[in-house]
Amino acid sequence: MARQFDYFVVFAEMRTGSNFLEANLNSADGISCLGELFNPHFIGHAGQTEFLGMAIQERESDPLALIDRMKSAFDELPGFRFFHDHDPRVLKHCLADRRCAKIILTRNPLDTYVSREIVRQTGQWRLGDLRNAKTASIHFDAADFSQHLETHRTFQSKLQLELQTSGQTAFYIGYDDISDTDVVNGLVVYLGSKTKIKAASKKTKKQNPKPLEEKVENFQEMEKSLTGLDLFDLNRTPNFEPRRGPGVPGFVVAAQSPILFMPIRSGPRGKILEWLANLDGAEQADLITGFTQKSLRQWKRQSKGHCCFTVVRHPVARLHTAFVRHILVPGPENYAVIREALRKNYKIPLPEGAPESSFSKADHRAAFLAFAEFIKGNLNGQSSIRVDVAWASQTEILQGFAKMMLPDVVIRENELVAGLGFVSASVGQSSPSLIEHADSAQFKLSDIYDDELEAAVRSAYQREYMNFGFGPWDGT
Repeated sequence: MARQFDYFVVFAEMRTGSNFLEANLNSADGISCLGELFNPHFIGHAGQTEFLGMAIQERESDPLALIDRMKSAFDELPGFRFFHDHDPRVLKHCLADRRCAKIILTRNPLDTYVSREIVRQTGQWRLGDLRNAKTASIHFDAADFSQHLETHRTFQSKLQLELQTSGQTAFYIGYDDISDTDVVNGLVVYLGSKTKIKAASKKTKKQNPKPLEEKVENFQEMEKSLTGLDLFDLNRTPNFEPRRGPGVPGFVVAAQSPILFMPIRSGPRGKILEWLANLDGAEQADLITGFTQKSLRQWKRQSKGHCCFTVVRHPVARLHTAFVRHILVPGPENYAVIREALRKNYKIPLPEGAPESSFSKADHRAAFLAFAEFIKGNLNGQSSIRVDVAWASQTEILQGFAKMMLPDVVIRENELVAGLGFVSASVGQSSPSLIEHADSAQFKLSDIYDDELEAAVRSAYQREYMNFGFGPWDGT
């Protein structure tokens, strides 16, 4: 019967027990684990610079050729160990390859950190016999451990996401499970071997079996430091918004100057387009629009020294703009279907038609407050109404931009004059005056703004306030 897999990879880190797991796998018939084939400093094991006739330089030029050579050279199922700092080209290939069996080996990050620091002192990476054991105690460094933990989390998250999005599964095994023959035999069966191991390998011994109190010289300081770490990401702001594309067709380029504006919907687009035209003494009709990703790349190649910018608006002001433009007032930009759904299904107190003189300032405020409260659930995926780009978070829109390009400059609206001056100066131009236009709305935001509105919008856009440092709306 044909094998399910052509090869396997053990995703692990230093001091997670990967040598011990390799020894156990190699004691099973039909399986060959070949070490760290893509370690930047050696091939397979420390000091080894060649494998299957391929030297390190050849492997660096074409790492996937080594995988092909490995698959054809062994009758057994071959595999290797892979750490977060090994060749990223191999990681990308293996995660996408359904003929590659994935094994994910994990261990408590604090244990791996302490073990790593002991090894750095003793120089003993592997223990074959107790007689040769070297011991040491370490000084716990909270900042160093935080970085260690972040590296561990990032790698594990990447593995999980890639497997989820490609519809694959991996065999997970913990450090303490490696000596459990039942668990290891489950892994052996997963890899397709019919012969199980009878006992754990004796080639590798546990190096530092003492409790942490005896291995960390500043143990009490470590305990205190760990209480300040958010080990379970408790302070993370949940994000259920749909991902955004780069929005290239909405980008606008000046008539002559190498400046590109990346508008965010419900922001100050109109006055910036006017500024962009005045920069070259042109009309707004002369601005260049309608880009595709291909034509945008061409423009960037041809426009040396170009500057790309975007503008973020305070969430309260931006949401109010979206509310008036797309929800409250019927017209060409009004989302009539969404408006009706909000009025009937979500009980937002909107008038049936256009607001009339009887629609008071208090009515306007009540409708906007209800809309802001609805938006919190909408952004969290709790309604059937789409998360429209007009009120999608600016953080998500910027992340969409980044799929194509990052803006050189991100300007807060209340710093617009200085920001545009910087943008124009970067291409050797003088900044024209920024022309403000009167607000024609029946009620301005300043007419209705209060602490309750601020709190409702802040609750909906927590990431906006955190990422851009917004305080309460100050009227600008």
